[in-house]
Amino acid sequence: MLCNVPLSMVQKVNYFDETMTETGTASSQVYIRNELGLHARPAAILAKEAGKFDSTIQLILEDSAVDAKSVLDILSLAAVQGKTITIQAAGPDAQTAVSHLERFFLEGFGEG
Repeated sequence: MLCNVPLSMVQKVNYFDETMTETGTASSQVYIRNELGLHARPAAILAKEAGKFDSTIQLILEDSAVDAKSVLDILSLAAVQGKTITIQAAGPDAQTAVSHLERFFLEGFGEG
């Protein structure tokens, strides 16, 4: 049991199932340029910025996909300089969300 719920009742959620394609999807690949990678400060800012959008937003690095609205999820990627991350969104403002977050990466997380 997990939180008093039998495991047989727990269902895995697929953020990008076919029902979400009706509202729009967008994605972009970005390169981590700054030498400290995607550490705590930019992860917090990124999660805050992602939270401004209604769309479901994921960051994908190699085999891992995480919720872009969660600081801990972002940090779990351990994304270092030189890695490429895919920003993927599904929802009513998916394209706007991806463009906004892409700019954050292009500007080096505001760290110059």
